Amino acid sequence: MDGALFTAINGLARYSDRPNDFFEFFGNYGPYLMIALLVAIWFWPGARTRRNLRQWAVINATAAAAIALGVNQVIIRLWDRPRPFMSHPAIMLLTPSRDPSFPSDHATFAFGVAVALALALRRIGIVALLLAVLISFARVYTGEHYVSDVLGGAFIGTTLAYAIYWSRPYVEPVIEPPLRLARRIYLA
Repeated sequence: MDGALFTAINGLARYSDRPNDFFEFFGNYGPYLMIALLVAIWFWPGARTRRNLRQWAVINATAAAAIALGVNQVIIRLWDRPRPFMSHPAIMLLTPSRDPSFPSDHATFAFGVAVALALALRRIGIVALLLAVLISFARVYTGEHYVSDVLGGAFIGTTLAYAIYWSRPYVEPVIEPPLRLARRIYLA
């Protein structure tokens, strides 16, 4: 089933070059767009209470993505799943990666960030979730991952985003002093 879904989605790449360029861009550079979004949210001007909310959303998103990517590293050490282009005919739109396929780091990162933002900032979170879905789809479309790879990554990123969100009362006393210092020197 996973191979058939991969073949169906990746097979779309044979029909037109314009969508290929679109999905190549998001498959390669989507995570950088998410990072740019986090930086913009961090420095966006506004009332202090609103800025505090946005900055805590960025802290949560960064922590969720970082820890989720760490979980991925443990998983790939336990299960070395080959990339789909090694087992199936594929249309390769990106430079092939040789690290294990499951779980997708791109999907893990994107959903860790997007879900953390959605929990705190609904409108921005919806945009981030759409971007995360687009990045995940692009990774299958371009021949880099199976659908289950991106679903696994999305699950890991989402789970860690919720865990970080609910742990804020426990970590806030540790994070707040350096955050106050950053605000005093205009870094937050």
